[in-house]
Amino acid sequence: MYQPPHFREDDRETQHALIRAHPLGLLISAGAGGLTANPVPFLIDADAAGPGTLRAHLARANAQWRDLDGLAECLSVFRGPDAYVTPSWYATKRETGKVVPTWNYATVQVWGRPRLVSDEAWLRRQIDDLTRAQEASRAEPWSVADAPPAFTAVQLRAIVGIEIAITRIAGKWKVSQNRPEADRAGVAAGLRHEAGPDDAMAGLVAARGVRA
Repeated sequence: MYQPPHFREDDRETQHALIRAHPLGLLISAGAGGLTANPVPFLIDADAAGPGTLRAHLARANAQWRDLDGLAECLSVFRGPDAYVTPSWYATKRETGKVVPTWNYATVQVWGRPRLVSDEAWLRRQIDDLTRAQEASRAEPWSVADAPPAFTAVQLRAIVGIEIAITRIAGKWKVSQNRPEADRAGVAAGLRHEAGPDDAMAGLVAARGVRA
């Protein structure tokens, strides 16, 4: 990933936080048929050794898991907030006109060696943890235990677990840090005007307005 110094994000907790907030990653692997990519919901285990471990599962009907078996490395890509930035928001446009459009975004890329898991206890923990992570904020959270045990057992046999010990992790927060202060203020104001006061990208632009 192209990472100019002012956009680079190396803080591990910040990287993990984006994965937790945007857990649907793109799992990318290479196999006999070429490159394969599938959107997959992940869990990040920050307490594991090194940069952490990703956990996920695939349907057995999804051939990608066979490509992962014994693979030296796969890539998972997580996307946070993103937004088109019009030159009309820049003070520089009014001063010199020397501006171009761009796109702001926050992303984390994770590399690691995948390990397939068929152990029923591991798979049950995986779906329990993933369900709790997504249901916790609901007034009446659904639990895997709400489904009939026999039904759940059948579902577990239809999936394959994936555990990825992270070997490399890279973060990029491209949120107008390379622009003058007046331009950054204009971007944050423009985004809030179009998307509302709680716009996530506007908040990132305002919070990270420090030029390298």
